[in-house]
Amino acid sequence: MITLKKLENGFEYIEVENQSAHAKIALQGAHIFHFARHHERPILWLSQKSDFKKGVAIRGGVPICWPAFAKSNPDLPQHGFARTAMWTLGECQEIDAHTTEITLILRHNQERLKLWHYKFELCLSITISDQLTMALKTTNLDTRAMKLTQALHSYFDVGAISDVRIKGLDQKPYHDSLKDQEKVQEGDLFITKEVDVIYQKVDKRIQLITKDSILNIDNSGSSSLVVWNPWREKCKHTSGMSEGDYLQFVCIESANAREDFRIIPPGGTHILSATISKHRII
Repeated sequence: MITLKKLENGFEYIEVENQSAHAKIALQGAHIFHFARHHERPILWLSQKSDFKKGVAIRGGVPICWPAFAKSNPDLPQHGFARTAMWTLGECQEIDAHTTEITLILRHNQERLKLWHYKFELCLSITISDQLTMALKTTNLDTRAMKLTQALHSYFDVGAISDVRIKGLDQKPYHDSLKDQEKVQEGDLFITKEVDVIYQKVDKRIQLITKDSILNIDNSGSSSLVVWNPWREKCKHTSGMSEGDYLQFVCIESANAREDFRIIPPGGTHILSATISKHRII
C-alpha cells in the first residue's frame, strides 16, 4: 500500500507498507526517514528531535547531499540544496506483495539556477522490500560538463555504538577530516571517539556488524565512503540531536567525494546507488 500523508503543519510524506517492510519518505528532500522490516527494529536511525518543517533538514534517515558533499562547493549550502528542496512524486509501482518502487524527481528552476548554474534532472528510485535500494540518477541537461560530489548520508540504528564493527575497509586510504590528514585503515573500524573520514578505492561490500545483526551495504557508481559519528561533545551542539544520540547511530555514506568526484558531460548521466540488506545473528 502506498499512501500520501500530511502532518498537522502540512509536511508531506509517503508511507509504504508491503508484506516485507514499512517505510516513510518525505517529499522534502526525497528523504527516507523510516525503514523497518516487519517485527524488527528500524534499520535507519531517526532523532527524536528531528524537525519536520519546510526548509529544515531532517536529522536521521537518509538525507541526500547533492550537488555538493559537505562544503566542497563554497557557493552552495552545506551538503547542497537537494535535501531541503521539494521533490515531485513520480512513478509508484507495487511490483508484488513484497516489493514496492517509488520514484521522486527534482529539476532545475530559476531559484536553483541562481545557486548552481546547470540545468539538470535528479531522480531517486527507491525499492522497498526485505532490503532497501536507493538509486540516485543525475542527468546533465545543460550545454556544459558539470562537476559533482554527492552522498546518500545514511544514519544506521546500531543499538549501542560500543557493539559496532565495520568490515570491508582494511588497507583502504582515507582522509581524516578532523585532522586534515591522509591515512590507511588497518583492520576493521571500531567507533570509540569522534570520527569523520572519507575512504577511497572502496570496491567491495561493506558490513556493519552489531551485537545481533549484520548489515550489508553494496554500492555502485561510487568508490568513496564516508563514516561519521559526532561523539559526545559535538553531539551536544549538533542541531536536531539529543545529548546521548551519538551512542545509538553511525553514518555510513555511499558517496562520490574528494578524489571520487564525477564529471558529467552534456546529456550524460551518473547513477549512485546503495542496497542495504540485513542478516540477524542467532
